[in-house]
Amino acid sequence: MDEELIQKAFAENGVTTEIRCEQAFAISEKYGIPKSDIARYCNRHDPKIKIRACQLGCFR
Repeated sequence: MDEELIQKAFAENGVTTEIRCEQAFAISEKYGIPKSDIARYCNRHDPKIKIRACQLGCFR
């Protein structure tokens, strides 16, 4: 997992404390970051970054 790339992508997209699922998918596509790495980063970040409006209904 490239944490620096994810940090850069989140900063460029205004992600600080939460991210919408569709935004995570778009960042994944644009920056070539696996979706699983984005999810892992959100869960490990302190404080955690909340995933909102999950397209699969997993996160609310």
